[in-house]
Amino acid sequence: MNKVWLIIKKEFLTRVQKKSFLIATIVVPLIVPAIISGMFYLMLKESDAGPAQVMVVDESSRFEFKSTSQFSFVPLDVTLEEAKKIYTASESMALLYIPPFEIDKPGGFTLFSRENPGMEKMKAMRDLLEAQIREMKMNAFGVDPQVLSAIREGIKLDQITINETGKEKETNGGVLYAIGMLSGILIYILVLLYGIQIMMGVIEEKSSKVVEIVISSVKPFQLMLGKIIGIAAVGLLQFIIWIVIVTVVTSFVTGAYTQKLPQQQAMEQLQNTSAAEQVENPFSDVEKIIASVNELPLFKIVFAFLFYFLGGYLLYGAMFAALGASVDTVQEAQQFQMPVTLPLLIGYLGLFTFILRDPHAPVSVWLSIIPLTSPVAMVGRIAYGVPAWQLILSMVLLAGGFLFTTWLAGRIFRIGILMTGTKVNWKVLWKWATMKI
Repeated sequence: MNKVWLIIKKEFLTRVQKKSFLIATIVVPLIVPAIISGMFYLMLKESDAGPAQVMVVDESSRFEFKSTSQFSFVPLDVTLEEAKKIYTASESMALLYIPPFEIDKPGGFTLFSRENPGMEKMKAMRDLLEAQIREMKMNAFGVDPQVLSAIREGIKLDQITINETGKEKETNGGVLYAIGMLSGILIYILVLLYGIQIMMGVIEEKSSKVVEIVISSVKPFQLMLGKIIGIAAVGLLQFIIWIVIVTVVTSFVTGAYTQKLPQQQAMEQLQNTSAAEQVENPFSDVEKIIASVNELPLFKIVFAFLFYFLGGYLLYGAMFAALGASVDTVQEAQQFQMPVTLPLLIGYLGLFTFILRDPHAPVSVWLSIIPLTSPVAMVGRIAYGVPAWQLILSMVLLAGGFLFTTWLAGRIFRIGILMTGTKVNWKVLWKWATMKI
């Protein structure tokens, strides 16, 4: 066991002391706050710029344009050709042309612009025109707009879960979806990334003949186990540092910018409004999202994430270690990577195809229990609430899967690590795994 500890220490210190580790550990998590900071900055610049100016030629004389937060309208009482010349000489964003039209078949509306305005602005302009045409049609058919609005009024459906004890808890589907999606993607990327690092490290040592010296002092299984656990410790340390940096810096950046946003002033005004007015205020949705996050079992979610990250990494890390020991070059390893990573990919695709759509469907449950797919699938389900027996069964099977793959990979590793120049295929790997020594 002391030899395994020495290998773990060597793998850990070798990678932690590299400049690339320090750069990746510090720079990568700063990218997220930097992106958020840039987005807030652009939002502020865009809000300072004011609404985009749009010139209007309305030959139908049926529309009434009022400036909005997005558009500032400038009516022109000229022909279309003259309007085009005026628009070309101006700095307006676009020129809107409305021809004479029949109310039952409105058409011919055209937006002239120097550049494509983008989908959001085009939709906003289309909605604005459709709203006024809708009012024209209601007036033409003698329909009271207030009656139609009352008929079309939607409802707000709150989501409440009831546990076995009858306790009620408010939840938010969007929050659960976001947590499941981000957790699943992170597990998939991290397991794949650090698993490939193990394979690359074994191939490098094998090609440099360093492994022949190491094997003279330790058993091949001890070497493999030490490399897997050592790199796992590096990944866990790096992940914890990322979480701390992203949380601290992101909180600082969002706190600094939100004080300058127009919404912040609206929130301050909201505090002075009556309770009835606050019910209709959209900012209550933000408060509900925060409340739903606070209601989540965050400790359970974080614990499950760490367990399935380590379990998934150890399971796939053993297979990558055996793969690296079986080949001499990275090019040779590529033909074996797809079958090894295919179950992990199935779990990743199942995350979006089944789990996030229906986390309690039979396919979702099985994906979260089978060891080869559970690291990605279970973290996608955990926020939705998983029965205790399913979580325990999944964890036990994942631990058992890790022990089995480590044992199987160790049998391949002990032979493959010293074999050079041998043409390896799946038949040869199976022979090494079942060979009695």
